[in-house]
Amino acid sequence: MTIKPGPSRAAPLWCFAALFVVAVPFNYLWERAQGLLFVGMDGGSASTWLHCFIASLGDGVLIWIIFVVGWIIFKRSDWFFYPGDLHYSVMLAAGLGLGVVVEWVGVRLINRWTYTDQMPLIPGLAIGLVPVIQMVVLPPAIFVVAAVWLKHGSVNSK
Repeated sequence: MTIKPGPSRAAPLWCFAALFVVAVPFNYLWERAQGLLFVGMDGGSASTWLHCFIASLGDGVLIWIIFVVGWIIFKRSDWFFYPGDLHYSVMLAAGLGLGVVVEWVGVRLINRWTYTDQMPLIPGLAIGLVPVIQMVVLPPAIFVVAAVWLKHGSVNSK
């Protein structure tokens, strides 16, 4: 007999772990794809690969922040298991906010990175559109994949 525990049995620690494990490769691929839009990220050198990996770890932390925002709002650590419109709205709004803040701080405040002329900029903010879109597009996919993984992993055989 197969028993599927309810999603509320997903411990927050497992949610954090699954989200990070899913988020890092998703974001790494995006970081590599958008690399040509950043000065100094135009090749396959070891430093470029490392830089993208470190950035993807930071992106994983941003996913954790979105997770915590949803946890606070919905008062459940498994809030993303069966997402509805409101859940997706939280992912999108938090991702957009984080994307704008991270880019603005990185480019305008601390000059951590610069863009090539090919980077489309958000008017009025003069920050990159592509990295902001990253934090809007990837979080819903990451949450869905992590939820499927956690739900599938919670099946016990008896």
